[in-house]
Amino acid sequence: MADLVILEPAQRELEEIAQLHLNLAEPDSARKITDLIFDTLSRPEIFPLSGHILQDRDWRNSGYRFVIAGKYICVYRLIEETVFVYHIAHGAGNYPTIFKRLLKKENL
Repeated sequence: MADLVILEPAQRELEEIAQLHLNLAEPDSARKITDLIFDTLSRPEIFPLSGHILQDRDWRNSGYRFVIAGKYICVYRLIEETVFVYHIAHGAGNYPTIFKRLLKKENL
């Protein structure tokens, strides 16, 4: 079993998702979506290589994978015995472009 670390950008994105659900619906909705995301992230914690491989060549070559939590995509990478969660984004958004831009920043 791997350790799970939600990095700061992904933590901020998770908080923004919870706030959005809180503002648009109710506290129960925010709790449900965060629970769903955490439950989904427990899968790579147990089976780190079980996530989907990203189609983008740069992301794929860097070992990034993703899991789907409802309408959200959680991007992670296994490094040694730790699963690092890099980003959480709504699947309907332009996440490939956003993630590509973020990957360039990480490599600077």
